[in-house]
Amino acid sequence: MNNKTILYLVRHGQTEWNVLHKMQGHQDSPLTDYGVEQAKWLGDSLRNESIDLIYSSSSLRARRTAEIIRGELEVNIIECDEFREINLGVWEGKSQSEVRELYPMEFDNFWNDPEKFDLIGSETFNDVFIRAREKLREIITAHKGKTILIVTHTVVVKLLMAYFDNRRLKNIWKPPFIHPASLCKVVINEDDNSEIILNGDISHYKEIPTEG
Repeated sequence: MNNKTILYLVRHGQTEWNVLHKMQGHQDSPLTDYGVEQAKWLGDSLRNESIDLIYSSSSLRARRTAEIIRGELEVNIIECDEFREINLGVWEGKSQSEVRELYPMEFDNFWNDPEKFDLIGSETFNDVFIRAREKLREIITAHKGKTILIVTHTVVVKLLMAYFDNRRLKNIWKPPFIHPASLCKVVINEDDNSEIILNGDISHYKEIPTEG
């Protein structure tokens, strides 16, 4: 029996709002053609891996990415609200430049001091961390020794990788950058010790990244 649990964490492919630099959060926009290609490249690179389970954020951009990566693999995709992006309230659908102008302090905290980020009607980074971490722990406990793919969003990827890396919340935006359809890989041993193998990897890209 394989006692190592392999976890793949993936950000969704590029979306139309990524290209326009709009804040998405719980709102959604379709994958671009390039975003579809990114997901295909990642799926191709994982084709020889024995993926046992696929989880996806319930947002359509993540679900679509998961479907493309899965390809013809006969594995159900399990949607989870816990892996949705941070709820950004009134920011959603606005451009980053617009948000920066209307909410300068909150925008600065979002990128430079996430521990202090607090916007009426939105989640805090810690809110997202708690919901995503608890769901991840539940999945790992239930599926020890399996290979698990989770398709989610930038903030969730950053927070969960910070969890494995013992990185403080205030430092989550430090490199690596989480490009669309980038890949993180964590191996969790029988004693629950974890090892980060990949973090924000884009070696499967067949073209240089564009916007987003």
